[in-house]
Amino acid sequence: MTRIRIATRKSPLALWQSEHVAVCLRAAHPGIDVVLVPMTTRGDETLDRSLAAIGGKGLFLKELELAMLRGEADCAVHSLKDVPMHLEGPFALPSILQRADHADAFVSERFASIEALPQGARVGTSSLRRQAQLRARRPDLQLLDLRGNVNTRLARLDAGEYDAIILACAGLQRLGFGHRIRVRLDAPDWLPAPAQGAIVIECRDDDAPMHGLVAALDHADTRVCVEAERAMNRALHGSCHVPVAGYARLDGQHLSLQGLVGSASEGRVVRAHCNGRGDAPEALGIQVAEALLAQGARELIGPVDEDV
Repeated sequence: MTRIRIATRKSPLALWQSEHVAVCLRAAHPGIDVVLVPMTTRGDETLDRSLAAIGGKGLFLKELELAMLRGEADCAVHSLKDVPMHLEGPFALPSILQRADHADAFVSERFASIEALPQGARVGTSSLRRQAQLRARRPDLQLLDLRGNVNTRLARLDAGEYDAIILACAGLQRLGFGHRIRVRLDAPDWLPAPAQGAIVIECRDDDAPMHGLVAALDHADTRVCVEAERAMNRALHGSCHVPVAGYARLDGQHLSLQGLVGSASEGRVVRAHCNGRGDAPEALGIQVAEALLAQGARELIGPVDEDV
């Protein structure tokens, strides 16, 4: 019997996503044995500082990639928004599952919306992208760091540490907390992280049999959209150090992409929206990035890190 070992983080959301992939693989390949290999990453262990301060979202991948290189796992499952624009080492992304809800969620027990928050209200999020968009809307708000898994973040809100928090709709829905969403923060007024809501399977790039097995779960339309978003982010040299947002929509062969770059400290944002073809997502991503740069995005991005 063929066995697939999936390396995964130990957070409830990561385990849900990996088990979802396991269920889909078993359905696509009856009789196959799929097991999870849970691991703790440095990104999960270091919760007292922002991701930007400790090296970025790539910290969620390193240990899982090492497990594949050591032969302890055959693939790894990630939220695609956490995957760096350039993969290090001999790895590939042969399967991107159908995207779930891409939007962010405004979560609060006491207040109905961002606009309803009182002057100086405390809002929790460690995402520079979310902070930039919040500052643009409500420069009076106190923006406070918020790390930890979804359950931890909700518990801190419920304990009164914050008046509201911003989370991803997909994560809340996957863990059964969809009822906590007060408002979906959606395009065009509010943009998500590039590839938000999409689950990806990472494998060694030389493991052709594994590529063949997981390719059954690849969703073509989702891949087109997230490739446009990631191409834009890559052209901007975006990372968790840079507040970059983007959302692509595919309608037949018509592909549209909205992009945003902001300043988390000042609340300044620049936006661009371009249309292209579904068979050329990378070209569209680059076009939107160039439109953002033409509006002054480089000043907001700061020094370019060529290793992003």
